[in-house]
Amino acid sequence: MTLRAPDFADEIVTIFEERDAALTDIAIIQPADPFLDMAGEDLRRRIFLTESETGANLCLRPEFTIPVCRDHIDKRAATPQRYAYLGEVFRQQREGGAEFLQAGIEDLGTSDRAGADARSLADAHALLARVLPGETLSVTLGDQAVFEAVLAALGLPRGWQMRLTRAFGSQTLLQAALDDLANPQGTANLPRAIAGLVARGDEAALAEHVGTVMEETGLSPSAGRTPEEIARRLIEKAELRSVRLTDEAMSALKAFVSLRVPFAEAGERLSAFATDNGLILDDALETFAARAERIEAEGLPLDALTYDAGFGRPLDYYTGFVFEIAASDAVQPLAGGGRYDRLLTLLGAETSIPGVGFSIWLDRVAALRETAA
Repeated sequence: MTLRAPDFADEIVTIFEERDAALTDIAIIQPADPFLDMAGEDLRRRIFLTESETGANLCLRPEFTIPVCRDHIDKRAATPQRYAYLGEVFRQQREGGAEFLQAGIEDLGTSDRAGADARSLADAHALLARVLPGETLSVTLGDQAVFEAVLAALGLPRGWQMRLTRAFGSQTLLQAALDDLANPQGTANLPRAIAGLVARGDEAALAEHVGTVMEETGLSPSAGRTPEEIARRLIEKAELRSVRLTDEAMSALKAFVSLRVPFAEAGERLSAFATDNGLILDDALETFAARAERIEAEGLPLDALTYDAGFGRPLDYYTGFVFEIAASDAVQPLAGGGRYDRLLTLLGAETSIPGVGFSIWLDRVAALRETAA
């Protein structure tokens, strides 16, 4: 069943035109693999999956960013481009219904990243302010790039940096990772024979042992990972578990993710954090400051903006600036977005194409409009 467009849809389309974003049409049935690979655990488990006649994995469109980027690549369109959309998305186990409407703008290929980030936030805020006149809006901003810079400056191994980055934005996952980092478990949970090989880092012998066990239990390497891959992963995990941050570094990391301040103070507070903890974050903070200047130039109400150093969004493709906008007394956000500079390359673009965008949940907007009526 096709959802009926809300009575404020024409206002949204008008804003798209004012913001120089061309309304695009995206197919509802999409290849599932890009979402399964890049969308994040929260979205992956809620996708409506099906198959084509040839057995290819398909799904009902669960969001617009990945399909818009794929369409841009398939059309070999020039950049920069600003695509707008308004249509249905489908997610299982969603409060308010599995089928709902989203609208948004994806800005692809703009080299001025600070300006594009600020414009994306301003676009989302302007759209909500237009369709929710009189509503007080609050904005939460985060920056995954600053978080990654802190992890690198603390000297964490690449594996730990990747795990913590994947957990960024989820309080539960991040706390679990920090607990593991604070209290490494070694190889205590592995069978004794395997634990010994892992502890010695003997990848060849471990692979041979794993292969023997697989053969004895009737497991075929062709059905999953090879013994060599399993051995390599076990040793990598053991190496991660052997890492323990100093008390000072752990304290700095916890202090960072708990930092939540008015946006106007964020740059100064981040600089003070870096100085107090002896961390070199110059490049990340320079980028942050450039974006903050452009956000201020957009005329947004700075007193409504909050910077939360531990804030992220539950989609794996984000790489930097992220944000959500909510009504002042609402639990669920009305809009969310951010930067995803690696996504188009992962989807097959021949050259690197920077991207930033946002989505608005129109059913939540409609509910607020009804309440205000």
